[in-house]
Amino acid sequence: MTWRLDDVIVALGSVPGSSLRGIIRASGAHMLSLFDKGFQPDDAEAWRSVRVPQRHPGHLTLPGLSSPLRVSVHCWPTSRSYTGQPLIEVHLPGSSPVLEGVLAELCRRGARVAKPGEFTLRAFLAGKLDLIQAEAVLGVIDADDDAGLRTALEQLAGGVSHRLAELRHDLLNLLADLEAGLDFVEEHLEFVARGELHARLSTARLFVEQLAQTTTGRMHHAGYPRVVLAGLPNAGKSTLFNALIGTSAALVSAQAGTTRDFLEATVTWNGHTFDLVDTAGWETVEQDIAAEAQRLRADQLTRASLLVWCTAADATAAERLIDEERRQSCPASKLLGIVTKADRVTDSNDGDATGLAVSAQTGAGLQQLREMIVAHWQRISRTESAWLGTTAARCQESVQATLVALTQAEQAAADPYVGEELIAVELRDALDHLGRIVGAVYTDDLLDRIFSRFCIGK
Repeated sequence: MTWRLDDVIVALGSVPGSSLRGIIRASGAHMLSLFDKGFQPDDAEAWRSVRVPQRHPGHLTLPGLSSPLRVSVHCWPTSRSYTGQPLIEVHLPGSSPVLEGVLAELCRRGARVAKPGEFTLRAFLAGKLDLIQAEAVLGVIDADDDAGLRTALEQLAGGVSHRLAELRHDLLNLLADLEAGLDFVEEHLEFVARGELHARLSTARLFVEQLAQTTTGRMHHAGYPRVVLAGLPNAGKSTLFNALIGTSAALVSAQAGTTRDFLEATVTWNGHTFDLVDTAGWETVEQDIAAEAQRLRADQLTRASLLVWCTAADATAAERLIDEERRQSCPASKLLGIVTKADRVTDSNDGDATGLAVSAQTGAGLQQLREMIVAHWQRISRTESAWLGTTAARCQESVQATLVALTQAEQAAADPYVGEELIAVELRDALDHLGRIVGAVYTDDLLDRIFSRFCIGK
């Protein structure tokens, strides 16, 4: 795709279709000349001398209309706009024929219709947004729930971008100190002590390590959050699955190991949508079919946003020991433990499992479980949603490469026999990959793939 940044571009900035108010957006160096004819501002002097962002009410005359339109022109006449160019938004009645007529007239006067994402692309190229923030614009538009919108807005606000910028700034200063020392190696001048060098590299490596974990998590969470029911065989997972979705989707039997595949259903609780997954019981097997069921179970546990660990209330003491051992092997941050088959507990066998007691047979505790899942996911998402799944997918390889380079640099700095020129090589490699993440280093193909997914007008 060819991007012509000198062109004046126009597009519909509001939702297509009839509405009370419509918005037409225009951007480009000579954009104001489009309104030399046809626009009669209420304050002509203020319009002629416009120097700062300002709203200009007035009338717009269109060919074919018997009377002028009452409009409000919001003008950013300098580079202090979203796109980094002079920009105008025309707010007018949201009639589709009227909006199309204004767009056609502006194109007749020399503008062209913007390509998908071209306004945000210009903002990126002007340095108003980095690539991570530009992707967040699309995330805001496409968000389908509160959690997704919150993640996109945090990314757009520059949460992770600011931290990456600080990291790049520190590593650039570190590289400058190293290379200055190499230039004056014969004078034995030390611009950064070896201990300080190692400490700063260690701090940088820890940050990128956390970022890499978040990236992997967001890759798994690109769709709805996955709530996976896990536990030993015959823990009541399939019965609970059926009760939570309200249908008999899973085959239920008193015989352990009935579930061989995994089942999935989409549910919405308290305004939050999840993919609920029922998996095979956790056991060690060698038969082909059962082994495949365990492989599928392990894959679902890896992809899980939240693990609901089911411990049967009527489990024996030996089963409880195995249950606790396997439960502890799951990530604690994702784990929510519950006690299933609560209706089977008697005074003589009240068990010692901890967690919310639920019964799929009587319905006891099911609503509390739904509320706990929503609350637990909200806590997880606040800590893990550093960026959108689409951004994580693009950056995963670069984040891993940055981590490898910083790890090798840190190890080299800890070895007194390794020269600083080798540390500098690893630092340059890390900086190159960090540049790809934020867009300081990019290709036309990369920009095409990102911005072509936008809608026109954004």
